[in-house]
Amino acid sequence: MFLFRRFLVGLAAFVGILITSSSHRVFAAEADGPSHVDLRQTDGNWQLFCDGHPFFIQGAGGDASRELIKRCGGNSFRLWGADNIDGQLDEASRLGLKVAVGIWLEHTGGPKHFSYHNPKQVTEQFARARQAILKYKDSPAILVWGIGNEMEGENGDDPAIWHAVQDIAAVAHKLDPNHPTMTVTAEIGGQRVPSINKYCPDIDIHGINTYAGGPSVARRYRQLGGFKPFILTEFGPAGTWEVGSNAWGAPIELTSTAKSDAYRQTYLGTILPERGKLCLGSYAFLWGNKQEATATWFGMFLPDGTRLEAVDTVSELWTGRAPAHRCPQMQPMKLDRDNVKGGETIHAALDVTDPDNQSLTAKWVLTSDAAVYQTAGAHQEEARNFPDAISSGDIHGAEIHMPNRVGPYWLYAYVYDGHGGGATAVASVHVNTAGSGAMGTKFPLVLYADGMGDRPYIGSGWMGDSKSIVVDDKCAANPHSGAACMKCQFNAATGFGGIAWQNPANNWGDQPGGLDLSGAKELTFWARGEEGGEVVSFKLGILGQDKKFPDSDHAELPDVTLTTAWKQYSIDLTGKDLHRIETGFVWVLAANGKPVTFYLDDVRYE
Repeated sequence: MFLFRRFLVGLAAFVGILITSSSHRVFAAEADGPSHVDLRQTDGNWQLFCDGHPFFIQGAGGDASRELIKRCGGNSFRLWGADNIDGQLDEASRLGLKVAVGIWLEHTGGPKHFSYHNPKQVTEQFARARQAILKYKDSPAILVWGIGNEMEGENGDDPAIWHAVQDIAAVAHKLDPNHPTMTVTAEIGGQRVPSINKYCPDIDIHGINTYAGGPSVARRYRQLGGFKPFILTEFGPAGTWEVGSNAWGAPIELTSTAKSDAYRQTYLGTILPERGKLCLGSYAFLWGNKQEATATWFGMFLPDGTRLEAVDTVSELWTGRAPAHRCPQMQPMKLDRDNVKGGETIHAALDVTDPDNQSLTAKWVLTSDAAVYQTAGAHQEEARNFPDAISSGDIHGAEIHMPNRVGPYWLYAYVYDGHGGGATAVASVHVNTAGSGAMGTKFPLVLYADGMGDRPYIGSGWMGDSKSIVVDDKCAANPHSGAACMKCQFNAATGFGGIAWQNPANNWGDQPGGLDLSGAKELTFWARGEEGGEVVSFKLGILGQDKKFPDSDHAELPDVTLTTAWKQYSIDLTGKDLHRIETGFVWVLAANGKPVTFYLDDVRYE
C-alpha cells in the first residue's frame, strides 16, 4: 500500500494533478541505493519519512562521541560544512545515524570580502555547492541538505542572498531527488521568514538556530507567516547576547544545572508540542566543548569528555528514561567579593549535590578574560591559566589569591562524580587596581606573536569607519616569523580607520585598567605593506586627561611609509611615564583613493 501510494503521488506530481487530501514532496530512491527521505504534509501537518519509516529528528551538533548520541537515544547529527566528511558519513552509516549535511555559504564581508552582489563569487560558491551534492548524494547516511548557516545578514532582507540560496536548492533537487533542502537562520527576526517564503520555493525546511527564544519560537514563527516545516538546528542555553551582565560588562553564565533546564524548556515548549505539526525535530548544541566567551558556555561536555547535565536531560527527553548515573547538580557560585585590588584574596562557596549520592571531587581554575563575548561562533584561543592563584579548593569552596594584572578574570569550579559525569559553575572576578609593586611586568612583553594565546592588550578599540576594517590575526601570507602574522585591511577608498589595543578590552578611559610598563625602553614591531607605499601611523597612550582613567603618557611614530619587505620599527620610550598604559598599541591610517592592506608581526615592549 505504501509503495502504491508513493506511485500515485509521483504520478500526480508528474502530470500536475492536485491531490486534495495531502501534499507531498517525495524524494524517491531505489531500495539498494542511497537513503530516501519523504517530506509529507497532511492537512497542514508535516512529517519526515526516511526509507519508508517515520523519522523525527533527535539529534545533536558537535564533535563529541556520535556513538554516545546513539546510546542516548539519538538518531542524527548535524554538520555545518561538507569538506572531507567521508569518514563522518561512514561512521553515521555504521551507527545507524542520519546526517544533516551542511553546505557552507559565505557570510557577507569577512576576510574573503564576499558579496552576494559579486556574480563571480556567487558563481564560484554555487559550483562548490553543486560539487558537494554530487560527491555525497548517494551516501545512505544523508538526511537533508543544510544550505547555509546564518549567512542571511543582520535583518535577512537582501534578496541577492536568497536568490543564491534558491539557486543551490533548485540544483540540489535536480541532482538529488532523494533528500529535502533546508536553509538555516539565526533565529527568525527581521525579514528572515517572509524572505524565505518569497524567494526560496525550493527550500523545503526552515532551520532555526535559537537559544533563549527556544520555548516560544514556534508561536513566533507562525505569527511571522511561517508555513514551511522547521527544524531547530541549534538549541541550548541563552547566549552571551541574551543574558544580563555585571558592573564591568561580563555576561552572567548559568551553571550546568540551569543550562540543562534550558534544553528541557525548549524541548517541552516547542519541540514536543509541534511534533507532527510544523516541527520535524531538533539538534542540541553543542555536543562537544569549545572556547566561546568562556570555556564552558555552550559545551555539553568538558574537554576531557566528561558529560554535563545537559546530556542527561536530552537523553531522558529522547528515551523517556533517566540515565543510570546522573550528573551532579550545581547551584550558582557565591563570592565574598568580585571587584578587588590586585594581590587580594577572595573566597568562593559552592553548593553541589549528587542525585545518586556518589562521592564528588572538585577542580578550581582561574583564567584571564579577553572580554570578547559575542564571537558569532568564531574560534577563540584558550585563555591564560593562573594555577598559582588557587590557594585551596574542594567541593565546598576555594580560596583564590588574585593576580596583580588589572582586568577581568573567570573563576571556574569543575565537579566530577567518578562515573563520567560532571558539573560546572563560573563567576567573573575583576581586578580594578594593581596591587603593591604595580604590575611587576616582565620584559620583553609580547603583545602579538604567532601562536600566543592570552594577550595583554586586546584589539577592541576600532575607530573611524570601523565597518571597513578587517583583521586576520592568523594570516599565513609570508609572516615575519612563525607560521602566521596579522593582516590589517581598510576596505574603503576614502575616510580613515584604526584600532587601539586596549587593557581591558573596550576600555576608552571610563574604567580602571592598563599595565605598568615602567622600565620599558622601546616598543618594537615588524610591518610590511601589501603593495608598498602604504602610510600608517603607530602610537601608544591615546587616552588624554579628559578621561576618568587616562594613559599616563603617550608616544607615536607618525606617517610611516611601508615597503613590501618586512622592516622593524621602534617607538622610543626613554623618559616616558609608563606606570599606567591602557592603550598599548594603536595603528591609524587614511585611505588615499583605494583600500589599504598591511601586515604586523612580533609586537613587543623591550
